[in-house]
Amino acid sequence: MTQRKILIINGQTDGARDLETRLETLGYEVSAVASSEAEGAAIAAHAAPDLVLIDIAVGEVAKPGESASEIRRHWRVPVVFVIAEPDEPALRRAGVSEPYGFVVEPFSDRELRANIELALCKQSAAMAIHELEDRFFSTSIDLLCFLDFSGHFKRLNPAWERTLGFTRKELMSRPFIEFVHPDDRQRTLEQNATVRGGGQALSFENRYLCKDGSYRWFRWNAAPDSSEKVIYSVARDITESKAAEEEREELLRKLQGALAEVRTLREILPICAYCKKVRDDENYWDTVESYVSRHTDTRFSHGICPSCAAIETASLDAEHEQRSGKPRDSE
Repeated sequence: MTQRKILIINGQTDGARDLETRLETLGYEVSAVASSEAEGAAIAAHAAPDLVLIDIAVGEVAKPGESASEIRRHWRVPVVFVIAEPDEPALRRAGVSEPYGFVVEPFSDRELRANIELALCKQSAAMAIHELEDRFFSTSIDLLCFLDFSGHFKRLNPAWERTLGFTRKELMSRPFIEFVHPDDRQRTLEQNATVRGGGQALSFENRYLCKDGSYRWFRWNAAPDSSEKVIYSVARDITESKAAEEEREELLRKLQGALAEVRTLREILPICAYCKKVRDDENYWDTVESYVSRHTDTRFSHGICPSCAAIETASLDAEHEQRSGKPRDSE
């Protein structure tokens, strides 16, 4: 079984040496010993520990909570604190809301091992959950993102690249507002300020720039994490549904216009039985074409139907035959 590697942060040489000896006796490998939080954060990257043991009882490790948070944020390493007393002030000085564990001096080797193994188990469970979240983040068809309070994307899922054509690196290199349509920027900034202030974005819509110069419509839901100064957001591409909606609205406008024209003409009209002229409200007689054109937006194009064409052709043939004495087709 691979030895677990532990980084010790202890401000006293004797204390650090004692912890190192006890950990090695318990079968752990001490990857490094740091005398301060700054040193511990600096060496954690190349020391690659499985766990960090921070002794805050001696009071010489300044702001240990910041060190623990920094280590966990970047390397996801569990932290176990060594404290002098099991009181609330001592835990608050650790500076973290959910420490992986702590041991109170004096402690036995058995207690030390139990707390270390418990912290490592919690870490394994947390990593499994994180890997599941990563798979969800990568495979989601919706656009997922973390946006920091300064207005830059911190994390984007692959759906952004598929939808906009920009790489995630390109999207994260510029303020997010530069990708928003100019007509939508002011209300987008107002919505962003609302979310940063503790509110939520629910079905907020705006347009984002694509690499080919076109724009896509997004519908957003977002909520803030004030402690991390980040906004967690999910967006859905609604460009096609927006286009369909605009087509429906245009069709509705045309139907409403047609209905208005029908209402104009639906009253009983007096029409001459011989010449087919229509009498208007001022007792003038107009052709049907003139009346309809004046009362609606309808315009007429003139042609000849097959029946009338046959009648007119027969009439012309008869007239020609009468004048020339022979059928027109025989010429």
